[in-house]
Amino acid sequence: MVTARPLAEVYRRFAEDAAGTSPLTAAVARALGGSVALELLPPRRRQPALVLAALHDLALAGRAPALAAAYTAGDGDAAARAALDTLAGLTGEVAALVARRRLVTVEAQRCAVLVPAVAEAARRAGAAAVGLVAVGSPAGFDLHLDRVAVTSAGRIAGDPSSPVQVSVSVVGRMPVPVRPVPEVVARIGVDREPLDPTDPDDARWLRACVPPDRPGRRAELDAELALGAGAPVLLLRGDPVTLLADAVARVPAGALPVVTTTWALSTWPAARRVRLLDRLAQAAAGRAVSWVSVEGVGVAPGVPTLGDRPASGHSIVGLVELDGAGRRAEALGRCWSRGRQLSWLAVEPPG
Repeated sequence: MVTARPLAEVYRRFAEDAAGTSPLTAAVARALGGSVALELLPPRRRQPALVLAALHDLALAGRAPALAAAYTAGDGDAAARAALDTLAGLTGEVAALVARRRLVTVEAQRCAVLVPAVAEAARRAGAAAVGLVAVGSPAGFDLHLDRVAVTSAGRIAGDPSSPVQVSVSVVGRMPVPVRPVPEVVARIGVDREPLDPTDPDDARWLRACVPPDRPGRRAELDAELALGAGAPVLLLRGDPVTLLADAVARVPAGALPVVTTTWALSTWPAARRVRLLDRLAQAAAGRAVSWVSVEGVGVAPGVPTLGDRPASGHSIVGLVELDGAGRRAEALGRCWSRGRQLSWLAVEPPG
């Protein structure tokens, strides 16, 4: 059992870190650190960000009107008082939320890296259509990468008219390819706890994970949710390693299955990551399969590290091509700041 003193310290430090970007978050976290009601929450589910998201969810659902009003007014003192009252009065509901939910960040920015990498995978396979299989992307937004506008060095890939617009800064001399992603004929998400953006409760939770005083990010999320609701997605709930072969098999014949992982594997034990690659190889026994990974250095098994050291502050964009003849792995590039900067390394053969 975690005692109140360590919790108070955790919440104080969280508040200090949040003060620069979300004063409301900081005010609420400082107040909650002294609440004895935290002790009534599940012991391993008392993280500040998760508890604050649960309180925000109750405010958005109309269950905590005083907290909702304080958030709307931007009043930190009132929000702190209302958050304490809500936690004390609705402890059971907060406990239920933190027990079954996890903090989720949906950011279209990752598409700035995924779009050129998936297009490259399709080019190499000579595929006119692809089926996307997103592993460990709980909201499944990676499955809509073809419907996002990605600007790189003044050139646009994807849908220029998309309500979701992202850009990436090019690092180095090599330009980032802007070839389009082929037709997407399947969108399949695999996660232990997938979220359906078309479900009101799931959509509300995604909004609750955004601090209430970041209207710009909230507007971006609304655009992302609207985009996600515009194309059918199949969500498979369960262990991604176990379900991977089934997910790949659901991609229609004639289309290239492209499995994607974006910062999804870092919390997995190394042996489990290797099992993921083994399952990919099994799925590719009768057809070509590609795996596009955007993970920290050394996290994605089989992907070259380019001599970079782990925890070096950037990620490797990897491509593993598998078929009955074996596997080929390459590092397509490096990226920084969760996809805001990209150094493209893959050289396209002449002709």
